[in-house]
Amino acid sequence: MSEALNMIEYSEFAKVDLRVGYVKHAERVPGSRKLIRLIVDLGELGERQILAGLAKWYAPEDLQGKYIIVVANLKPKRMMGLESQGMLLAAGCGEGETPVILTVEKPVKPGTKIC
Repeated sequence: MSEALNMIEYSEFAKVDLRVGYVKHAERVPGSRKLIRLIVDLGELGERQILAGLAKWYAPEDLQGKYIIVVANLKPKRMMGLESQGMLLAAGCGEGETPVILTVEKPVKPGTKIC
C-alpha cells in the first residue's frame, strides 16, 4: 500500500451516509461566481439545500432533474449567507480538472442508501 493513501478503518467509513438524491431545483447563488444552490429530494430524509462550487463548469439547468450521490450526514456549513446541508460527490476535483458529478446508472427512489 502507498504511504500517501490515508487508510481508514471500515468502522470510520460506515459513519458516512451516502444517499441518492434527486435535484428538484438548481440556481446560481446571487453574488457568487462559484456557487450553485440545489434543492435535493432525499426521500424520507426530506429535502436538503446543498451549495456546490460548480458554476464554472455547470449551468443550473444542467443539474436540475439529475440523480446525484449525496453525503447526507455532513454537518451543515454556511456559505454566502446560506446553509449547505450536505455535499454532492464528483470525480476529478483536482487543480485544472473538470469535476464530473457522480450519479446512478438508472433512476432510483430518492433517499436510497448507497451500500
